[in-house]
Amino acid sequence: PTMAHSQALLVLENFIGGKFVPCSSYIDSYNPSTGDVYCRVPDSGKEEVEAAVKAAKDAFPIWSSKSPLERSQILNKLADLIEHDLEAFAQAESKDQGKTITFARTVDIPRAVHNFRFFASSILHHVTECSEMPAMGCVHYTSRTPVGVAGLISPWNLPLYLLTWKIAPAIACGNTVVAKPSEMTSVTAWMMCKLLEKAGVPPGVVNVVFGRGAKAGEALVCHPEVPLISFTGSTLTAQRIAERSAPHCKRLSLELGGKNPAIVFDDADLDQCIPTTVRSSFANQGEICLCTSRIFVQRGIYSEFLKRFVAEAKKWKTGNPSDPTVNVGALISKEHLEKVRNYVKKAQAEGARVLCGEGVDPLALPPGNQKGYFMLPTVIAEVKDDSCCMQEEIFGPVTCVVAFDTEEEVVKRANGVKYGLAATVWSSNVGRVHRVAHKLQSGLVWTNCWLVRELNLPFGGMKASGIGREGAKDSYEFFTEVKTITIKH
Repeated sequence: PTMAHSQALLVLENFIGGKFVPCSSYIDSYNPSTGDVYCRVPDSGKEEVEAAVKAAKDAFPIWSSKSPLERSQILNKLADLIEHDLEAFAQAESKDQGKTITFARTVDIPRAVHNFRFFASSILHHVTECSEMPAMGCVHYTSRTPVGVAGLISPWNLPLYLLTWKIAPAIACGNTVVAKPSEMTSVTAWMMCKLLEKAGVPPGVVNVVFGRGAKAGEALVCHPEVPLISFTGSTLTAQRIAERSAPHCKRLSLELGGKNPAIVFDDADLDQCIPTTVRSSFANQGEICLCTSRIFVQRGIYSEFLKRFVAEAKKWKTGNPSDPTVNVGALISKEHLEKVRNYVKKAQAEGARVLCGEGVDPLALPPGNQKGYFMLPTVIAEVKDDSCCMQEEIFGPVTCVVAFDTEEEVVKRANGVKYGLAATVWSSNVGRVHRVAHKLQSGLVWTNCWLVRELNLPFGGMKASGIGREGAKDSYEFFTEVKTITIKH
């Protein structure tokens, strides 16, 4: 590129020991809605990770000895600063990730703010256990202390939202952190780094190293002085993390993919079910691990459901993410768009029917977005349970709708994938709702709603959807080391 061109690019720097540090090599990051390179991200590796771990280790004694209240006040201050810049953060997230400005404004950034406030509050309310043994003249109690340097690896779909969901509990508990956001969506993490000092976060408590998983992520996972790793991303990468961290006996929290079913019984309130299920299928371009990608509809209402669902999906507007009337933004990358499109082609080749979206309806884009990575909400019917479209996580605006007859049959089919993250059940029969919820192999079950989050309660998946849980109590347990102390008196 010419000098004039490269000057226009945003150039990020690693944040290590409270300072921005340039890197020797960089990766191009694209604006998904235009297909242009707009940002250069450090291509960090072993050296940068080493420096960040050292800074985090040096900061640990002071930070871990602060009282929960002192840490809480700092977290609250950081939340206030992000909230004050909410619009700038939302604009940056939308441009960097491709998501609509509306979603970034109403979901991503407010939730990032809430993550800090939530853990700033919850850290003040944990109590440890005590057990008395009068006959032995003994009393036992537990104490909890921070673990040390936490390695945090976050994905590209909800960049600041998921990064803060890890940073907040880690530092609230008194750990210091080395975080690695996705190299495709690093801008909001870099913006957050600019606010840390003002919030009162001491140098070295939060270090952010930008780069690729295979290089920077690998160095972090393999570092002998990083005792715990929290990762959100693909099951494949998680297997690699488990292998590489095994020699060091690291503690892992892995939040992975999903192939989430929605089960719609014939007594479901379709007026509520249809708009919510369209949202649960296509929100954030379908790039949320909790998105619905398999919809099982009881045969009696199947044709009515399909007709109404497709009509509703067609109303969703795809286009420039910064247009507030747009519902579907751009997918993260050219490669990802190609992968998602290929799933639709495979379904067609297998004889499934594509009812709307990809390859069926014309996609009209504004002049500036012709080269962007866009795709219409796509609904596929008559797809077999063993098809790759029903078994593998597509992670795009694609959902499959199939019919079922009995409760017993649908539970078996819903459970018939390797994943077990989230499920939704639609029915007005309370007994049935409880029965089905108990039988589903899923870490989260929503009934007659979707993505209503209670941060106090455990979040995470079963089977190939991950290891461990996060939430008020769960994150506290993960980010602290417990000790049992026995006193004979």
